[in-house]
Amino acid sequence: MDMTSLITTLLSNDSVTGVSKATKASDSNVQSVLNAALPLLLNGAKAQSEDESTAESFANALLSHGQKDTSNLTSFLKNVDLDDGAKIVKHLLGSGDTVKEIAKESGVSTKETNNILSAAAPLLMSLLGQGTSSKKNNNTAAVLSIASAVLQNVDVGDLLGNLLGGGSKKKTSASSKKDDDNDTAAEVIGDILGKLLK
Repeated sequence: MDMTSLITTLLSNDSVTGVSKATKASDSNVQSVLNAALPLLLNGAKAQSEDESTAESFANALLSHGQKDTSNLTSFLKNVDLDDGAKIVKHLLGSGDTVKEIAKESGVSTKETNNILSAAAPLLMSLLGQGTSSKKNNNTAAVLSIASAVLQNVDVGDLLGNLLGGGSKKKTSASSKKDDDNDTAAEVIGDILGKLLK
């Protein structure tokens, strides 16, 4: 899975709704936290893959999480392990100050932000793991090499093109709303990718 697909999946309605149900947070709060946190989580993953002291354990975590089935996000998030997610968040974000910053930016309490991140983090690791491992590729060196490529190879133009769609069909009120939603999604994800590329 490439980075644009990974981000799109994490911000999808199914993902947001699943995290919402797992944490009892509102969809809007989940969306706000994920928008603020994703660049930091992904940069944290990149740092883990590049640091000699954490690279091997990070690769093993990707291999483990990558074996989990995420084809049904609702089912995956219904059974998500929040304790495991909290550990992932700590590894990717470090001190609790980062979570407080995400909470402040998103306008969500620190406690609820922690819960939302703990639900979303295992999904992030599973999606990233699936993009870096396979039955034929299960050694940590290869996984780290691919993970690094995935985390750095972001095709902004392709992502925005897919979200906005091609063509200039006449808008009905329904299609107009859908296009407006796509515009908003494109802006959000474009902003996330922009932060990643800094």
